[in-house]
Amino acid sequence: MTDRRDQGVGPADRSRVYEPLLAVDRQRYQDDLQFIAASRPPGSDHWRAVQELCVTRFAALGYSVERQDYGTGVNVLGRKLGRRAPREQVVLSAHYDSVADCAGADDNGSGVAGLLEAARILARLTPSRTLLLACWDGEEAGTIGSAAYVEAAQQRGDAIVVAYVNEMIGFSSREPNTQQLPLGLGWLFPTEVAQIAENHFRGDFIAVVFDEHASGASQRAASAMAAAAHGAGLALVGLQVPRMLKVDRMLADLRRSDHAPFWEADYPALMITDTANFRNTRYHCANGPDTVEALDHAFAAAVIEATVASAQVMLEGG
Repeated sequence: MTDRRDQGVGPADRSRVYEPLLAVDRQRYQDDLQFIAASRPPGSDHWRAVQELCVTRFAALGYSVERQDYGTGVNVLGRKLGRRAPREQVVLSAHYDSVADCAGADDNGSGVAGLLEAARILARLTPSRTLLLACWDGEEAGTIGSAAYVEAAQQRGDAIVVAYVNEMIGFSSREPNTQQLPLGLGWLFPTEVAQIAENHFRGDFIAVVFDEHASGASQRAASAMAAAAHGAGLALVGLQVPRMLKVDRMLADLRRSDHAPFWEADYPALMITDTANFRNTRYHCANGPDTVEALDHAFAAAVIEATVASAQVMLEGG
């Protein structure tokens, strides 16, 4: 996650959700996470290795693969064309770079491993809309990779229905007072802050930060994810950013990942996050190493399950 800081709107409404195509394979997720979790700043050997992992895994699962070299970095894209509306894209993504000298297991090894597991499950689907998978580069330098993709998408006139962005999905805590909140969050999202306070500020939920969009796509995706999370026993707090505020610099903490370039281009997008430094004290290795051993794999598996279920809804015309 880029080092800026915030969040915000309550649990999304429950709605129809598809049965999982396949169960989340927690061991596959853990194996991928274990491999990814080593320092991988752009240009490093392990950065290349994780980039190659995205390429080979997408290809092995039957997706067409492209490396988008935008000059200062490389995005890896996997595609499965939709059978009825191939121009309409549903994007699932995570950034694969890390800050230097930090294993980045949570940030964002968990997000990439989650994306690869979602790609495996969704490979069995013949979707109505096109599925685009993306391992973004350059997030830690300011969401450069996703911004490069969005700029090219705008130039092509791509119809992006919604983008899901995994941004740290592996850390949870059931201990009271382990969840911090950005200053002023209660002013914008009083219901959600009250909900967290009633749970004694436990860091045991996944946050879904999504925009208010004219198409309603972000809202539908978040609602489907909330329904699936409920079924999986996963606590979810939905934070809907008002349309007029989603590009406001005063709310920079709501824009701390690769969903921000999509918002700036008025494409619907969701950030799926364990809230980074507001919960995980080892964020960017500031107070200890960001390692696999500190993460909650059952929590991450439930997040992946809910994300995949929501993506199915959107891929089939939700």
